[in-house]
Amino acid sequence: MSHGKLREDKTCLNCGHFVEERFCPHCGQENTENRQPFHYLFTHFFEDFTHYDGQFWKTMKYLMFYPGKLTKIFLSGKRQGYVPPEKLYIFISFVTFFIASFVGTNSHSKNSGNVSLDSLQKEILKKEINQDLLGNGSNGVLDSSKLNSQLDRVFRLDSIQNDPDADLSKTKLFDFNSLAEYDSISLDNPSFIRKIFRPYVNKYFELKDKQVPLNKIAQSFVSIFMHTFPKALFFYLPIFAFILYLFHNKKKWWYYDHGVFTLHYFSFLLMIATLFLIMNLIEPSLHAYVWFNHLSTWIYTIAMIYAGIYFFIAHHRFYATRKRRSILIGILVFIVNSFVFSILLMILVSISLLLIH
Repeated sequence: MSHGKLREDKTCLNCGHFVEERFCPHCGQENTENRQPFHYLFTHFFEDFTHYDGQFWKTMKYLMFYPGKLTKIFLSGKRQGYVPPEKLYIFISFVTFFIASFVGTNSHSKNSGNVSLDSLQKEILKKEINQDLLGNGSNGVLDSSKLNSQLDRVFRLDSIQNDPDADLSKTKLFDFNSLAEYDSISLDNPSFIRKIFRPYVNKYFELKDKQVPLNKIAQSFVSIFMHTFPKALFFYLPIFAFILYLFHNKKKWWYYDHGVFTLHYFSFLLMIATLFLIMNLIEPSLHAYVWFNHLSTWIYTIAMIYAGIYFFIAHHRFYATRKRRSILIGILVFIVNSFVFSILLMILVSISLLLIH
């Protein structure tokens, strides 16, 4: 219930009917003052989820610990005591990605060094050569073939430039110092794959020419990805529901039914993600304590296992099919969705990379 101050006037501001107690019997509007303290703008939204009958907490209990039951209850028509699925998803999604923004900021603050792409190129070569030297030196024997392999990477560009018939596919992007240098060789070796990756090559050399620090690139990528991922996930919901629709009886189950199941399932996944994010936030402060390390390991393990079997339990209980059939359909749905979701992630990562500035 809202804690807004009630009006002394019993006339509803919305429809003009007489309000006997708190809510108008005609339109349902609460008879509170139309101007409230500033904090009311923020607290009112959360009060909607925790009001008089514990609607939110009851919904969360069924969502987290009774897979599939919340969807069955909602579609049976008993909706008054529970948060609507679309409202539940939006709220949990907001909380999850709000916390994720702090996790991203926290991780970037630890990596404050200004490492550029150009320096990274040199450091990678240096590190790989040193590892071979130190690793083999401990045994008293130097593996010349490995060392030569690493040194060959350093001088590969020179050999390619002197040999126009060289195989460019064996050359990595780090071997080039500029876009013009890359073009001088790649234009003589055109391919369809190279055309597809051309925008990313341009972006790589653009950032390299600007000497953008590596930590800034990573920060920009994470920021763009986290900004677009909620939208992409929301776009994916009807796709997930449609795949469920394809694998079930069209006469018994409507697309709407699968949509409700999908909203509840993804709300659960976001809650698990929120748990992991919170653990990630508090871990730096408690990492020194052995008991916390053991506890966090158990929490991560149990949560991952539970998240893995949750879909199959919810699917079996909601669609009420035989166990073997339910497991088979669940596996097929899981495989198809994993493939489709992987494509979505690849597209999202590709877009995020191109938008780095």
